[in-house]
Amino acid sequence: MSKVHKEMEELREQLRYHNWRYYVLADPETTDFEYDQLFTRLKALEQEHPELVTPDSPTQVVGGAPIEGFVQARHATPMLSLDNSYNVAELREFDERVRKNLASDAMVQYVAELKIDGVSLSLLYRDGVLVQAATRGNGVTGDDITANARTIRSLPQRLLGGNPPVEVEVRGEVFMARTEFERINKLRDESGLNLFANPRNATAGSLKLLDPAETAKRGLDLFVYWVRADGAQRAHAENLEQLRYWGFKVEPHFAVFDTMDALIKHLDEWQNKRNELDYETDGMVIKVNDPAQQQALGATSHHPRYAIAFKYPPEQKPTKVKDIYIQVGRTGKLTPVAELEPVFLSGTTVTHATLHNRDEIERKDVRVGDTVIVQKAGEIIPQIIGVVKEKRTGNESPFNFPEQCPVCGAPAERPEGEVDARCTALQCEAQVRERLRHFASRQAMDIETLGPALINQLVDNGMLHDVGDLYSLTVEQLAGLDRMGEKSAQNVIDALERSKQQTLDRLIFGLGIRHVGRRAGQILADNFGSIDAVAQATEEQLAEISEFGPVVARSSVSFFARSETRELIEKLRRAGLRLEQNHLGAGEERAALPGALCGRLGIVRGARRHRIRDPVHGISRAQGVQRGLDHTHVGFHPGHKKIGTVHIQNRTCNILVAKQAERGLHQGLEIAQGFSHLRHGAAQSLGILFGHQYGHAQLTASAHEPYAIVDNFIHTMDGRRKFLLHIDKQKSCISDCQPTKVICSRHISLL
Repeated sequence: MSKVHKEMEELREQLRYHNWRYYVLADPETTDFEYDQLFTRLKALEQEHPELVTPDSPTQVVGGAPIEGFVQARHATPMLSLDNSYNVAELREFDERVRKNLASDAMVQYVAELKIDGVSLSLLYRDGVLVQAATRGNGVTGDDITANARTIRSLPQRLLGGNPPVEVEVRGEVFMARTEFERINKLRDESGLNLFANPRNATAGSLKLLDPAETAKRGLDLFVYWVRADGAQRAHAENLEQLRYWGFKVEPHFAVFDTMDALIKHLDEWQNKRNELDYETDGMVIKVNDPAQQQALGATSHHPRYAIAFKYPPEQKPTKVKDIYIQVGRTGKLTPVAELEPVFLSGTTVTHATLHNRDEIERKDVRVGDTVIVQKAGEIIPQIIGVVKEKRTGNESPFNFPEQCPVCGAPAERPEGEVDARCTALQCEAQVRERLRHFASRQAMDIETLGPALINQLVDNGMLHDVGDLYSLTVEQLAGLDRMGEKSAQNVIDALERSKQQTLDRLIFGLGIRHVGRRAGQILADNFGSIDAVAQATEEQLAEISEFGPVVARSSVSFFARSETRELIEKLRRAGLRLEQNHLGAGEERAALPGALCGRLGIVRGARRHRIRDPVHGISRAQGVQRGLDHTHVGFHPGHKKIGTVHIQNRTCNILVAKQAERGLHQGLEIAQGFSHLRHGAAQSLGILFGHQYGHAQLTASAHEPYAIVDNFIHTMDGRRKFLLHIDKQKSCISDCQPTKVICSRHISLL
C-alpha cells in the first residue's frame, strides 16, 4: 500500500469514527472546523487519485450521480409483517399463546421497543462493508436503494469493531425527525411546492428519489432492530447491543421484562411520554428475547409468532372551537372546517379539524365557542369526536350552513340522496385552485414544482382559469411573480414539459372527474384507449365495465358533455399532451421472435407473489385449456436474459430468454411483468410464453382471471380490462388489438 493510499484509509477511518460519535452517539469529540479539515484533505486526495476512491468513503455518502431507476433485490429471509394488538387483553392473549407453545416450565423474557413510524430497510454487509440496501417491498423482494441509503449519516458504511462476520444482514427503520420534517416543509412552502403530509410519507418519498444528492438534503435517520449473522445465536437484547458495537443507532429506550405485568406498566408509562420525542412512534414492538424460543414458536406466512406490535389508542385532548368556516373543494363540495384553539396532540400542534358536512355538524351539535374533544385519526388527521356540553355557558353560536358558495356567491345545491352541498359555478375561483392542485399532484400529472403558493399567485393574477392554461405559461410570465427568479421559472416550465408525457390514466384522474379516482382512470384508459373514446362513451357502455356502476358512469358522461370540458381537451391536445394509450403502431419497431419458437402458444398467469417460495413455484394446466395450448406457468424464473421489449396496452413487457430450469423447462421466450395490477393486496401479472412444453404439468382448475386462445388470438379479461393480443407467426411478432367483448367467464376455457 502506497503512502498516499495509507493516508486516505486513515482519514476515512477517522471520519467514520467522528460520524459515529456525532450522528449515532450525539457526543462529538471534534469541532466542525477540525472535521471539515479532515474531510477536505480526503476529498483533495481522492480528486488527485480517483482510482483509489471507494464507494463507502465518507466523501461519497452525501449524494452521488442520479440513477435511472431501481432494480429489485431479493431478501435472503422474508421481511414479515407483525401481528397487532390494540389493548392489554389482546397482549395477554399473545402471552398465553407464547407460553402454550413452549415447555410448561419455560422462563419467558420479553423485549419492548418503541415502534418507529418510518420505512423498513434491509442492509447487507460483506466483510464489514455495506453492499446493498433494500426496501421491504412485498416482503420477498424490494427496491435496491443502496445509493440513497448511503446518504443517511447514522448508517455505517463499514462495521466498527474489527473482525466482522463474512456476511451480516441488518434491518431497521428509516425515519425523519419532527424538527427536520418541519424544516423541509417550511422550505417547500417557501418554494411553492406541495407539502408532505407527515414524516413517514416524507421519508418514503425521499428514499425513492432518483437523485441521491436530493435524498442527502432530507436529513434521514435510522434505528436498527434486527440482525442475521454467522455464528452462535444471541438473545434479542444482546443483538441490539452488538448492533451498537458495530456502530449502528439503536432506539435507546428498549427494555427487557420477566413478566407481562411489568411490561404493561412500561407501556402505560410511555403512552404520553413518547410524544416528547423528536420522532414519530405509534406503539411498542414486543419480542420474545430467547432465540431458541423464537425458533420453536416459528412464524406464519404473514408474521412471526414470537413478536407482536402494541398500538396505542389515539391521544385525546379538549380545546375550544374559535370559528367554523367553509372550504370549497375542486368538485365544488362545501366542507365545514372548525378553527380550534391550538392544542398539542400526538407530537404536533392542531389548529383545524374538518366537520365533513351539514349533517355531521347537526349530529354532533358543534357550535362556535364549544369545548370539544379532538384526536388524530390514524395519529395523522385531526377530528372532533364530541362536544363537552357540560361546559356550555349559553354564549355558543350554532353554525348556519350557507345557501350560497362563500367564494363566488353561486347557489349551493345538495343533490337528492347525497350529504354534501356543492357550488354550482364551474369557474368558481376556489374550485379552479383545487383542480389545479389536484392536476399537479403526485398521483396525477406529478408536476412537483407547481405548489399551492405558486398556484395561488397564478390564479390571483388571472393567468390560470383551468389546467389547460398551464401549458401556455412562459418563463417571462413566471419570473415576474413573487419569489420566482428565472431559474425557478425555467424549472416550472421544464416540469410542465415533462408532464406532457404522462400516461392517459394519470391525465383522466388529473382532470378531477367526480367519483373517478386513480383506479377508475386506469380502467377508462385501458378500456377505451383515448380521451376522445372516453368522452364519447355512453352511460350504458360505461356501466358494463367491471368495477363501474351507474353513479361513476353518470358522472363521467356528465363531465365530458360540458362545453368547458370539450374546450379543455382541445387545449391539452394543442399543447401536445398524450391523449391516447401508447399502442404499438404499424411503423413502430416490433420485437422479433425466433421462427423456431413461433407456433408454441401459452400463457403466464400471475400468482399471489408473496406466497411464492420457489422461483419456479407452480406449473399448471388450467381445466379446459387442452387443445392448442402448450403450457401455462405460475411464477418467474431466475437468471433470465433480457433480449428486448414489446409494448402491449401501454405496458412495457420484458422479453426474456429463460435458462434451463427445474421441472423440465427448456429454453424459450417469456414476456412477463406486463399487465401488473393489485388484487386483494397481492401483486398479479399476465404475460405470454413461447417455447417447448414442460416435462410434465398438473391439471388444476382456476377461479381467477379467464384467458382463452381463439385461432391466433389470446383473449383475456382480468376483471378490470378486456383486450386482444394478436400472435402473428408469419411476422414473428406480437401486436395489440382493440378491446373486445368478454368471451369467457369465471374459469379459463378454450373456445
